[in-house]
Amino acid sequence: MFESENLTLGFPLGLHKGGVPAKENFQTQNHFSYKCNGTKYKPHLCPSFFPMKYEFVKSSAEYKLCPDPTLPEVAMIGRSNVGKSSLINRLLESKKAAKTSSTPGKTQLINHFLVEKKWYLVDLPGYGFAKVSQKERAKWDKMVKNYLLNRSNLICLFILIDCRIPPQQSDLDFVNFAGKNGIPFVLVFTKADKQSERKTQDTLQAFAARLRENWEEIPPFIVTSAQNGLGRDALVYEVEQAILHYREALKNQTDS
Repeated sequence: MFESENLTLGFPLGLHKGGVPAKENFQTQNHFSYKCNGTKYKPHLCPSFFPMKYEFVKSSAEYKLCPDPTLPEVAMIGRSNVGKSSLINRLLESKKAAKTSSTPGKTQLINHFLVEKKWYLVDLPGYGFAKVSQKERAKWDKMVKNYLLNRSNLICLFILIDCRIPPQQSDLDFVNFAGKNGIPFVLVFTKADKQSERKTQDTLQAFAARLRENWEEIPPFIVTSAQNGLGRDALVYEVEQAILHYREALKNQTDS
């Protein structure tokens, strides 16, 4: 698994700091506006993402077999049964982009979708519980780790966390792994429609408390629901900002 050392983490150099810069506490955001760095964002500010046109490109058993890294790439990952496939479908506003299943561990390869012919959305195998052998889980972990550490065009990783359950060590280990290795990421709490806002807030605060054991600053986060669309505008905003930063970085490299 993605075990991490007990170290104090701030944001790694180069990490995209979009989202909510909550240093002490998580605060849930409503569905209709999303506060980012003090500015309220509304979906109509990036109309090019509505609706999203996409096409499935390929599934790969290792990062070296992925599409050429010529476009910016956003990936999603989380524990098994976190609702990743449903959230991908909500983000793309499609009912069939990612296959949903009541059986955890169905995603077993690195799946690439080309979105708007401008960027890739990547569906990664989950970590944690899945009804597969220990050997198979080890193979998945190696595949995902190699992808995350070597994919040069990865601009943002959405780490999905079920907001209905207490902080899980596997989630905390994975977040620390991403921070230690300078992987740009945003925490995405899922299934907020399944419980009251108060219960969601309690989970966020508990997760923040555990993160503060290793982190000097709480990473950016989004609260979502694939069922009612909560947080989709914030996800789109994060994608847009990450793409802008990616293009700026390429331009600066060219100019220099």
